[in-house]
Amino acid sequence: MKVLVINAGSSSLKYQLIDMTDESVLAKGNCERIGTDSAFIGFKTNDGSKIERKAEMKNHTQAFEAVKNALLDPEYGAIKDLGEVTAIGHRIVQGGAFFDHSVLIDDAVLKKIEELSPLAPLHNPAHIQGINACTEVFGKDVPQVAVFDTAFHQTMPEKAYMYAVPYEYYEKLGVRKYGFHGTSHRYVSARMAEIMGKPIEELKIITCHIGNGSSITAVDGGKVIDTTMGLTPLGGFMMGTRSGSLDPSVVTFIAEKEGFTAAQMSDLLNKKSGLLGVSGVSSDDRDVTAAEKEGNQRAKLAHDMLYYQIAQYIGSFYVALGGCDAIVFTAGLGENQPCLREGVCNYLECLGVKLDKEVNNATIHGRQGKLTADDSKIRVELIATDEEMVIARDTKDIVSK
Repeated sequence: MKVLVINAGSSSLKYQLIDMTDESVLAKGNCERIGTDSAFIGFKTNDGSKIERKAEMKNHTQAFEAVKNALLDPEYGAIKDLGEVTAIGHRIVQGGAFFDHSVLIDDAVLKKIEELSPLAPLHNPAHIQGINACTEVFGKDVPQVAVFDTAFHQTMPEKAYMYAVPYEYYEKLGVRKYGFHGTSHRYVSARMAEIMGKPIEELKIITCHIGNGSSITAVDGGKVIDTTMGLTPLGGFMMGTRSGSLDPSVVTFIAEKEGFTAAQMSDLLNKKSGLLGVSGVSSDDRDVTAAEKEGNQRAKLAHDMLYYQIAQYIGSFYVALGGCDAIVFTAGLGENQPCLREGVCNYLECLGVKLDKEVNNATIHGRQGKLTADDSKIRVELIATDEEMVIARDTKDIVSK
């Protein structure tokens, strides 16, 4: 079985073709700047080199045509006929409280994803476009599966997901914590249990997905009991351009003083805050790190705030879990910034964490492994996330049934 994994954004479309016989990746690439004159598709060839081609992609249907052409390319293609694609798996950001597992896509599921669009206005509409475009290009007979970012978090108890606002807003508008990056947290927590050689049902794990967008999740016996992101991906700790959670009066105070609309405040908190807003340098942590090394004090402050906030959430989840067997770092920063892991773990020494700094500094660029000394009370591990594989596996399981 060959599964095509799709992650459709508002102006982008990432894909991977995976042979589920041995879970090998046959092809991967991405369409960028969909809807503009500068749209292009980039993909890797069999020898690992990358090719970029300009293509007309005024919408997602044309983007799928570009993906099809790349897959069937006489020189670089991974397949000879579209019939080789058995099924298609889609990453869907917001499944609300309706979806606690992956599902086969039909008209009812598509309608529900559309109804949930107000909770993820930048993502769910793009996913719908991707699904419809996929149907146009591959036909209705190829089954499609929806894998939701929010599904893994649906085991949270009410005390964790409810907000202390009038209950009617939960009933009328669905205002509550949903959490995100669920597919990543699910993958690395299961992988951590495998590495430790224990059933996940016996473990308390804190998973840290740290990238341009970041979240931390408390997993007790394989089930989420709390996570940092909330109603939207803005919640939690500071990120590349997002503020993270803050005193709500900060929002109203700035809006009143600056005369900002709700949309302008949303733009400020989502796109101009976080590492970018504090450092004034960049949303890319590599740039902020370089600036700090050059003596930029605001860059240092941004890092000090980030490490402190991550450690705070880990500490609170340690309490919520009633202890912790393992902490996992994953995603772009979590996998490639040793200074971030060290900065966070320095705060966790009070919990018995003993980081092996030499190993930590050497564990980057695809390397994985244990980062703590043998006598550390909590094991800290770096695990590269693989959300696409989770989507492919779910798709295979559902289609096979």
